[in-house]
Amino acid sequence: MGDTLNINNKAQQQNTYDAIVVGSGISGGWAAKELCEKGLKTLVLERGRNVVHIKDYTGTNKDPWELPHRGSNDNKDREESPIQSKCYAYNEVSGKFFVNDKEHPYNQVKPFDWIRGYHVGGRSLMWGRQCYRWSDIDFEANAKDGFGVDWPIRYKDIAPWYDYVEPFVGISGSIENLPQLPDGRFLPPMEMNCIEKQVSERIKSNFSDGRRMIIGRTANHTAKVGDRGPCQYRNKCQDGCPFGGYFSSNAATLPAAARTGNMTLRPFSIVQEVIYDKGTKKAKGVRIIDAETMKTEEYYAKIIFLNASTLGTTHILLNSASDAFPNGLGNSSGQVGHNLMDHHYDVGAYGESDDFADQYYYGRRPNGIYIPRFRNISEATKQKEYVRGFGYQGDGGRGRRSINEGIGAEYKESLTEPGKWSLGIGSWGEHLPYYENVARLSKDKKDKWGLPLLDIDCEYKANELAMRKDMMNSAAEMLEKAGLKNVGTYDAMPPPGFCIHEMGTARMGRDPKTSVLNANNQMHDVKNIFITDGSCMASSACQNPSVTYMALTARACHFAVNELKKRNI
Repeated sequence: MGDTLNINNKAQQQNTYDAIVVGSGISGGWAAKELCEKGLKTLVLERGRNVVHIKDYTGTNKDPWELPHRGSNDNKDREESPIQSKCYAYNEVSGKFFVNDKEHPYNQVKPFDWIRGYHVGGRSLMWGRQCYRWSDIDFEANAKDGFGVDWPIRYKDIAPWYDYVEPFVGISGSIENLPQLPDGRFLPPMEMNCIEKQVSERIKSNFSDGRRMIIGRTANHTAKVGDRGPCQYRNKCQDGCPFGGYFSSNAATLPAAARTGNMTLRPFSIVQEVIYDKGTKKAKGVRIIDAETMKTEEYYAKIIFLNASTLGTTHILLNSASDAFPNGLGNSSGQVGHNLMDHHYDVGAYGESDDFADQYYYGRRPNGIYIPRFRNISEATKQKEYVRGFGYQGDGGRGRRSINEGIGAEYKESLTEPGKWSLGIGSWGEHLPYYENVARLSKDKKDKWGLPLLDIDCEYKANELAMRKDMMNSAAEMLEKAGLKNVGTYDAMPPPGFCIHEMGTARMGRDPKTSVLNANNQMHDVKNIFITDGSCMASSACQNPSVTYMALTARACHFAVNELKKRNI
């Protein structure tokens, strides 16, 4: 009798919301903001710890000499997190925003660097912030060359949503009128330095195929955006920005969601599976494991947005197997986990200049230059060796003189003299959607929470390898024609995953037999589930994808709430 009195008969009612959002990174933050602002009581589940804006950006205001290792990684970093510590954004301060590789293992069937951050805000705290719209060249590519499935949308479908998200994101950039790289609603652009301006002018005048070097389009705020920013040009973005000088979930979307009073944020919540109701053919909710207590709990909602990141969402879907979906939730097509893509990069060229010996620059601009795609965008630029294309990012600067001899005060003084100006450009190339590039659940290995590990089997193939040769050689050609000296090339060839643009494992498409999601990011098989993280992408293009995730998320939220009002879901 005493036990009966302790039963909570209202548990399901207390754990019921209008919407559940799984993940709090770039797309999850946007889903939370949009659903809450549309009046839905929304539960946001994050598998890692809470990170409070400003308060939890410890170490970001310290100078290098105030840190034990002057900001560099130590042997413990390399031992505990051999994959994460290779990332450009991982350092002595920002390392706390990356997972410990030993605590979060996965199986590399082929080499794959899975860079992750399990905390509120996810990788929106450490991202590279480059924001480029896609064009119809990208959305039409699959249909034209036969790789992958046709996108169910075109640029005209998403353009209004780029317009919608960009002012809130706060993207600085320049208007260029390039058909392959649509302009957006920008804050004032950052300024190129003298070497970048010179190379930009010389590329424009030396090439007749329309290639251009422009200032990067970055979610660093050159003017105030609400209560955020402006950017202080510290270039310490990955450490967390106490000025709110760049877009992150923590600084922007989650506070907006919280202001409505409709958001409930639950950290340390690992989503084990989505609960499917065979009778209604809908998802009822999700089952979570509390990361700290190891206890399971269930939460219920009318609609569910999966934004756990490409591979995180893949894991949830595959682990949500049932009688109705023995191969994973919503996987009647057999495509969940397949078509995994990442951009291939870390290939390019660099050179020096004897010019501008009387000029220098001020500040640490957290942005570089961008050379938009110029291959396979017309008949005149069509390549025989490969399909699709690539773009470049890079920057110019002036370092110290290289002096190998000397002693005493005179030697120290000589080290303060600047050296030559130099400029480097590295390329980001499109990765085709190959069915055999796949993430599966391990059959015999589990993590500390008893969940199966992911087996990741992904590689670059002949098209990417042929493209890389052009990526390297074209970089050298441009720098040489721009007048730089001692031009050198490189191709580090990191494995997939290292670009941190993984996508494609629950792709959008027109046909439920060959895709997982429809044109509104809604599951073909389960109408009240929406997926708007990188897993939804049907191709990878060559532009940084995050602003496209944001636009797709806002668009899907608008659709989902309207369908909810119509009682269609």
